[in-house]
Amino acid sequence: PTGAVVHDIRTVVGRRWPLAQLVIAPTAVQGDEAAPGVVAALAGLNQRGDVDVIIVARGGGSLEELWPFNDERVARAIFASRAPVMSAIGHETDVTLADYVADVRAPTPSVAAELVVPDQLEIAMRLGGYAKSLEACVYNEVDVRRDRLERLSEALAECRPDVNALRARLDALLARAAFRLERETAERRGRVA
Repeated sequence: PTGAVVHDIRTVVGRRWPLAQLVIAPTAVQGDEAAPGVVAALAGLNQRGDVDVIIVARGGGSLEELWPFNDERVARAIFASRAPVMSAIGHETDVTLADYVADVRAPTPSVAAELVVPDQLEIAMRLGGYAKSLEACVYNEVDVRRDRLERLSEALAECRPDVNALRARLDALLARAAFRLERETAERRGRVA
């Protein structure tokens, strides 16, 4: 857990996506105990159920030091992993059997760390762009609806009857009716008299 590879991965992940939680499964990565240790670490990580991706990593070394990653048990454990496995063994020129069975091969452990987490600055810029696009869409929709409301308001104003003219006409009709009623009443009074 204090090795340079773990430090590099922690540093890159912390810089790119600080929300990521790293689970370290330390094991020997060279010597006779390396292959069974890597197999056990992979099995332990797969049993957890909360692991999104596994990075099998170690720094560079000689062909003999990297040989455990050519072991069939390690290759089968990587292939059988439920969680995707990224191989980051050695330097860019080092190639092992683990690289061929892994879901992805990274040239170095630092590159592996970059590949498994998003870049918070890139995400922030993308979200800022989405926010601006959404804001522009909202303003555009508000403008469209405002224009429509203004057109409907103008159309409604044109359809509205002229109440003053109707009131004057009604007053004239009432005055004529009152006049006729008065005249007819006077005529009938005259007949009755």
